[in-house]
Amino acid sequence: MTESYIPDACARAVATALLDTGCVAARTDEPFRLPSGWASPVYIDCRRLISFPQVRRDFIAKGLQLLRDRKVVPGVASVAGGEASGIALAAWMAEALDLPLQYVRKKQAGQSRIVGVLKPGDKVLLVDDMMAAGQSKVGFCKALTAAGAKVEDLFVIFNYGAFPPHPALEALNVRVHALATWHDVLAVARERGDLNPRALEELAEFLEDPARWSRDHGGIGAMGAER
Repeated sequence: MTESYIPDACARAVATALLDTGCVAARTDEPFRLPSGWASPVYIDCRRLISFPQVRRDFIAKGLQLLRDRKVVPGVASVAGGEASGIALAAWMAEALDLPLQYVRKKQAGQSRIVGVLKPGDKVLLVDDMMAAGQSKVGFCKALTAAGAKVEDLFVIFNYGAFPPHPALEALNVRVHALATWHDVLAVARERGDLNPRALEELAEFLEDPARWSRDHGGIGAMGAER
C-alpha cells in the first residue's frame, strides 16, 4: 500500500512544507518513544511552525477549507486549543473565523481546566497540532464537556495515521480532521529524497504494520493498545 499511495494535492503540499520546515525527524538506531507507549521510527514537531508565518497562514487556510468541505464550521461557537502546542493554532483559527477562543489545560489549575469564557451548550471545535493515538485529546474533550461544551470535531495539522485511536476517544464520537499523515510524508520524501534510503525503508516497514513494528522495538503493540 505504501508504494502505490498517492497523496491528494493538499496533503502533498502540507507534507512538503513539514519536511521543508524541519518538522520531520527520523531515526534508524533508537526509536522514538511516544507518551502513549507506542514506538515509532519517525517524529513530527509541528511546534516549529510558529516561526514560519507564510506556512502557518497556508495551513490555517487549508484547515478551514477542509472543515468547510466537511460541513464542520456551521454551528461552531468557539475554538479551543489544547495546551500547549494547540493554543497558537487555535488562536489563528479563531481569528480567521471571528470566534471566541479558549484553551484547555493539561491538568487542573484552580476550579477549571478551561481558560477563557465558555458558554454551556456551545459547540466547540478542539484544535491541536498533531495526534498519534489521541490519549491527550481524551482529556481535553472531557474537560470541555464537563464545562458544558459540545465537542464533536477535532482538527490537527498532522495525524500519525498509523495507530488505532484511543478507545476513549472513539467512545466520545469525536471526528478527527487532519491535513496530512505519515503516508503523505513518505510519498513526498520518496519522490524528493528528503530522508536517507534506510530511513525511508524503516518508515515504510513501520506503516505496513505499526503495531508489530512498535512491539518489536520495545513499544506497545496490538496487545497493549488499550493503554
